[in-house]
Amino acid sequence: MTIVVTGADGFIGWPTALRIANRTEERVVGVDNLARRQWVEEVGSKSAVPIASINQRLAAAEEQGYGNLSFVEGDLTERSFVDELLQVHEPRVVVHAAAQPSAPYSQINGERANYTQHNNMQATRNLAFGLAENGLSDTHLIETTTTGVYGSPDFPIPEGGAVMENQGERDEVPFPAMAGSFYHLTKSHDAANLRLAHQQFGIPISDVRTAITYTTETEETAADERLRTRFDFDYYFGVVSHRFCAQAVAEYPLTVYGKGQQRKPFISLEDAVEGLARLALNDVDDRPAEHVVYNQVTRAISIVEVAETIAEVAQEHGLDTEVTHVENPRDEDEEHAMEIENDRYMELIGSQRVDFEGGVRDAISSLVAYQDVVTAHEDRFLPDALQEDVE
Repeated sequence: MTIVVTGADGFIGWPTALRIANRTEERVVGVDNLARRQWVEEVGSKSAVPIASINQRLAAAEEQGYGNLSFVEGDLTERSFVDELLQVHEPRVVVHAAAQPSAPYSQINGERANYTQHNNMQATRNLAFGLAENGLSDTHLIETTTTGVYGSPDFPIPEGGAVMENQGERDEVPFPAMAGSFYHLTKSHDAANLRLAHQQFGIPISDVRTAITYTTETEETAADERLRTRFDFDYYFGVVSHRFCAQAVAEYPLTVYGKGQQRKPFISLEDAVEGLARLALNDVDDRPAEHVVYNQVTRAISIVEVAETIAEVAQEHGLDTEVTHVENPRDEDEEHAMEIENDRYMELIGSQRVDFEGGVRDAISSLVAYQDVVTAHEDRFLPDALQEDVE
């Protein structure tokens, strides 16, 4: 039996492939086109923590006893590649973590918006139709979409559908797409396509809506430096918590947009990987038979609290940093008390493993050793339009 993990060279995909391989004797096949490395280089940045080549990663994994982990390089937007992949390996589970994951990157210009939408949606459609048309409709398809599909509604976000009422009648419907970028729209479309794939093909679907993911270490990646996953900290590919950590290590102001009272959903890498691994390793009798949505989040945190927590931890390391507020370049409410339901996901993982402050401590500790790399890329912390505001 085989488990396929797409996006296996990525931030979440790589540690997920390692965890699954560590917990099963089944063959785990990682798939990636290695484009993430190119995207980050394209915007003039790099991972703060050195990232080994895929061949070095695989060699290190084998030395650590992962004899069941292999890798295939290929592009999921090419239907012929997807068909060959599925026909050769006949997976019982596909964990689909492959995507261009950056909202800011998708907003740079029309070319990158088109690329993001083609890359992300074509890959998901190819997998869904590939499973259906190659006699693999029983394969459990697990996709990491994003909590960004929800937008910022002024009511608690459900874990799955919403209730719509009109003229006194009520019914549960898919949550409406409230995405705020061309990237987030790809995940909204993916969510709709996955629902339809289940309805038409009977494919069991787990739609895992991933929150902002902090820290870059798991039990498996910590075993060897060559197994580390990425630590992107630039404006385009670094999530807000990682950008703030890098700014703190470079003793650069932590730049909060506006009031910073916007609450955002967060989860540690450890807690994200654990949920995906548990879904992938569920016995056939225990896995979802339908289309199931999981809100992959452990708590919502305001941006200003994120910055203040990171500044406090940085000061414990002797770093001279402070929190500063700059004009918000985004069209968003600067105060939002987000509430998001996550009962189904918490039941899946059992309990939170890494809280936010603990994750920040790990991240700052990791980054201090690479302070020179971070400092050399100070100009990547913010878009050019905001540079003067923090000088």
